[in-house]
Amino acid sequence: MYNEVKITCIVIIGAILNGIAMNFFLIPAHVLSSGFMGVAQLVSTVIHEYTSISIGTGILLFLFNIPVAYIAWTRVGRRFTLYSILSVVVSMIVLTLLPIHALTDNIILNAVFGGVVSALGVGITLRYGASTGGMDIIAMVLSRMKDKPIGGYFLVLNGLIVIAAGFFFGWEKALFTLVTLYVSSRVIDSIHTRHAKVTAMIITDKGTELSKAIHNHMVRGITRIAAKGAFTEKDKDLLMIVITRYELYSLEQIIKTTDPHAFTNIVETAGIFGFFRPSD
Repeated sequence: MYNEVKITCIVIIGAILNGIAMNFFLIPAHVLSSGFMGVAQLVSTVIHEYTSISIGTGILLFLFNIPVAYIAWTRVGRRFTLYSILSVVVSMIVLTLLPIHALTDNIILNAVFGGVVSALGVGITLRYGASTGGMDIIAMVLSRMKDKPIGGYFLVLNGLIVIAAGFFFGWEKALFTLVTLYVSSRVIDSIHTRHAKVTAMIITDKGTELSKAIHNHMVRGITRIAAKGAFTEKDKDLLMIVITRYELYSLEQIIKTTDPHAFTNIVETAGIFGFFRPSD
């Protein structure tokens, strides 16, 4: 229960950061954000300029995410989808209630800081197994299929947004949009290092119970080695498992629940040979 409350808080914080990035940096500077947020921002601006209708970015963001929620439900999972819906709803509320106010007139600062703040919101949300919806879900599905950094997919998928920004706002704004997208992709990858591998070496008195608990929650092979404490002369088990950094939080929770006295050493894995299943 505590873990779910923690993730819920992280999702809400991430959504608030997205709203701040949009209303304080990107929207006032006419620099587009990444993903569906940028699409919603573009459509909202175009509708306002070419018609007498005014539709907020938050409302459009919610509408665009309705069909994508089906993809998340079927390809990623119900829990992931529910957190994504929460993120989209909170983002819509923040974008609607928070006034649009430029903190600076410098477009470079707006592009860079808007990208960083937005990416922080996306990155911490993805790191805890949730999503901010929209393009996050599409990039997450591709990342899981190919086991590649998720930030690269954001950069590729957002190419059309750069072109649209140039067409409607001018090519100078398109270049600043590209700066925002590049900064966002790099920050997201530094936080959501799903593709990076680590090796966990767990020394425990409950080797059988801990192995079963890990297998119940994670589809990973475990090497179990008999060990003995040098000082206590007590028989123990050494469990060795290779996982992605994305799975490290889940492994930590499993260990704390099953054997809180276990000693775990986490080391970076430079490379692996043989079959390694992309995490679900």
